[in-house]
Amino acid sequence: METEEVNKEGTQSLIIANPIYDTVFKRLMENQRIVKFFLSTILGQQIEKVSVLPQEFTYKKEENEENKKKGNIEKSTEYFSIFRLDFMASVRTKDGKRKKILIEVQKSWDIMDVMRFRKYLGEQYAREEIIDGKETSLPITTIYILGNNLREIECPCVKTGRVSADMRDQTPINAKSEFIEQLTHDCYVIQAGRITDVRYTTNLDRLLSIFEQNYFVVQGSDVMKAYPYLPSDKNMKLITGILSEMATNSEDRKKIEDEKEALRVFNNALKEKDKTIEENKKALKEKDKALEEKDKTIEEKDKTIDVQAKENIELREKLAEMERLLREKQP
Repeated sequence: METEEVNKEGTQSLIIANPIYDTVFKRLMENQRIVKFFLSTILGQQIEKVSVLPQEFTYKKEENEENKKKGNIEKSTEYFSIFRLDFMASVRTKDGKRKKILIEVQKSWDIMDVMRFRKYLGEQYAREEIIDGKETSLPITTIYILGNNLREIECPCVKTGRVSADMRDQTPINAKSEFIEQLTHDCYVIQAGRITDVRYTTNLDRLLSIFEQNYFVVQGSDVMKAYPYLPSDKNMKLITGILSEMATNSEDRKKIEDEKEALRVFNNALKEKDKTIEENKKALKEKDKALEEKDKTIEEKDKTIDVQAKENIELREKLAEMERLLREKQP
């Protein structure tokens, strides 16, 4: 195994499992303390209580047992890149008030999954929870963790928040309306591929450090990482402890490797699909060009026919005039 010297603290680096994989991230999110730390750090709000709502976790499914037995993974495995976790959280706001919100965490390797994000978000807006014996629609907050980068935005963490203003003079409105709260939402986006040069000075830096896509311990692999920071915070010690345990557990490593292979198949399928789309675009472009040339030829022929028709008319007129002159000369 080829290793890379990455330690920044002068001590031996921990070998940890990369949490960008669903198998690893799901294990972290099973720990209440880590969930509170994760959500509080991303949202910048104090999470007092959190519960996991019924969630969807799709890893992969085997399509063809015969292909599976033959080891033909390319044809036997179908991988779905969306990973979702839903939480109901009790949050203490900066003004000391408490409120309950729905927090939706989605992780994807493909930014083209935006339509599925929208569909799922729509389902969440239609959902009602029982709060104090009453059906209530809760405000929604979304957190997206992307394996691929957004070309337009270079920073690793992006927050899009709700800002209310008087439309007449653009004066900010600080008051909160339950109606508006339930129909709009804050959005947080983490781009794992853009997490570099971690300062490790704030809770956000520390949390992002585990997603940093550097320091892989095997040449050409992104499954296990050498963690170069010295975790002193209790929460980070807990996180890196779980990640380190998964990196050394043979069953966990097998699951992660399977997921990596499934993602490879998935990405290859996307590349083939993109290639087919490009080829179809090229074929359509060539077909359009051929049609344009054909239309041009037809147009030129039509022009030639028009000229010939005009000449024929002129010729007939001349002949008619000659016949008239001849009749006049006859006795």
